[in-house]
Amino acid sequence: MDAELLTLALTHRSYAYENGGLPPNERLEFLGDAVLGLVVTDHLYRTHPELPEGQLAKLRASVVNMHALAGVARGLGPGGLGAHLLLGKGEELTGGRDKASILADGLEAIIGAVFLEHGIDAGRVLVHRLFDGLLAEAPLRGAGLDWKTSLQELTASAGLGVPEYKVEDTGPDHRKEFTATVLIGGRDLGRGEGTTKKEAEQKAAEAAWRILTDELKPETEDAAGQGQSA
Repeated sequence: MDAELLTLALTHRSYAYENGGLPPNERLEFLGDAVLGLVVTDHLYRTHPELPEGQLAKLRASVVNMHALAGVARGLGPGGLGAHLLLGKGEELTGGRDKASILADGLEAIIGAVFLEHGIDAGRVLVHRLFDGLLAEAPLRGAGLDWKTSLQELTASAGLGVPEYKVEDTGPDHRKEFTATVLIGGRDLGRGEGTTKKEAEQKAAEAAWRILTDELKPETEDAAGQGQSA
């Protein structure tokens, strides 16, 4: 990718402001958001011809949302995308490199830059490379709007009651870190950390959802097998 375009994609508005009004990555973010939405929507439309519009919208929301994008961004190499972002000093001091909103915006800006330089085919390839795992998982996540909702639907269907969340915070007021634990039937099934209470709870819910899904899978397969033999 052109070095100047890549730098623009990585430039957060806080850095742009502190360095004499450089252009920030917001226009590329706007473009990348549209490309991501189009590619994901097209994939879901073609892959799930049996689903109505409302259910397709829920599946898309499970893939195209701030927390999902931030998770993808964190997985991009050592230190994730956050290690490469250009941030202002204030944003740096308040943990900006791991803020979900900043990571999501940066990832969309990268997608926008790839589309701008190489076109929609390259944009499509990049989106699938980054999001195919989430796209495959989307139909399994119930409401799909967030991990807490999906976990609650899963526990309800399994007769396990409502998940309980416990959250602790550490650090100074301007840079708190939150650790969430989710309990299901008294069992500690998942933990998550984040710079906000909501982010920590989402990560804990995701961890618990994955564990519980694996535990319940044999029961689901046994039930399916009995149904076929009947």
